[in-house]
Amino acid sequence: MRAALLRWYDRNKRDLPWRRTRDPYAIWVSETMLQQTQVATVLPYYHRFIEAFPSVEALDRASLDAVRSVWSGLGYYRRAANLKQAARLLTSGHGGRLPADYRALLRLPGIGRYTAGAVMSIAFDRPYAAPDGNVRRVYARLLGLTEPRAIDQAAERMVSRSRPGDFNQAVMELGATVCLPSSPLCERCPVAHWCHARASGTFDVPRPKPARTKAVQWPLVFVASRSRVLLHRRPDNGLLAGLWELPSPETLPAPRSLDETLRRSEPVAVIRHAITDMRITAPVYVLQRKIVVKGPAWRWVDLADLRSFPLSSLSTKAVRAARRHIPVSPD
Repeated sequence: MRAALLRWYDRNKRDLPWRRTRDPYAIWVSETMLQQTQVATVLPYYHRFIEAFPSVEALDRASLDAVRSVWSGLGYYRRAANLKQAARLLTSGHGGRLPADYRALLRLPGIGRYTAGAVMSIAFDRPYAAPDGNVRRVYARLLGLTEPRAIDQAAERMVSRSRPGDFNQAVMELGATVCLPSSPLCERCPVAHWCHARASGTFDVPRPKPARTKAVQWPLVFVASRSRVLLHRRPDNGLLAGLWELPSPETLPAPRSLDETLRRSEPVAVIRHAITDMRITAPVYVLQRKIVVKGPAWRWVDLADLRSFPLSSLSTKAVRAARRHIPVSPD
């Protein structure tokens, strides 16, 4: 079964940039980005990140704002902060290199069993499992397992000793392209002959209960003056930590009369967005006026320079919508 899966992988694997390297750093970055994020979404961010920060030392030297700026739009921003924090620990305690030690990897911020197993097997050729969602689904169906612990133990037993990295990626690839959550493509599966689910006709696998979603109203104000827009920086802890965003009417440092004006006006657009368990409705208002702001959490930014700021995805959408509806004019 291992041999059949590896033969299939050799013939059918997607040509992905992190599969062309054995650099532990590049593999760590890619696996971190791929957590809860699809390959197609990750690709452009991976290229930009590696170009901006080609090594652990380069990532350690960069400011957190610079890292967030390159990451901006990929979501789950805590991952970027964890990479930065881990780079500091690697530089100070491991000579700027990822250790070829599973337990040492687990002690780094943001690295769990999946990422540690992926780095150990792909970069260091060690037989560790990398049980992500796709991998668990494949083993649950293939071996007829339902208990999470039994599935993870099976993943550990199944890893190829001769090609552990390729084997783990083969299972990931199978789950991503053939053994799909619904309507699996069994006719294309290289291990269908051994598959318990195909033999039994039962393809359901245990899934965690979905988190309850909360409907959230999140109004934003596009405050424009000449060719600049007013941004507000979120606190360093909590949701979207440290990112810049368009202010909300509540945070806008403006007279009460302006707040009343905004409440009477119609939004130029309504943005729909999701963050973790929140389903956000964000009406976007436009205010063309110079407002005096104080403190490091506020900044007037030229529209041409917005790309250099770590702007939240929600505010990025709001800026696009506002600029389509209202041209920026002088005061």
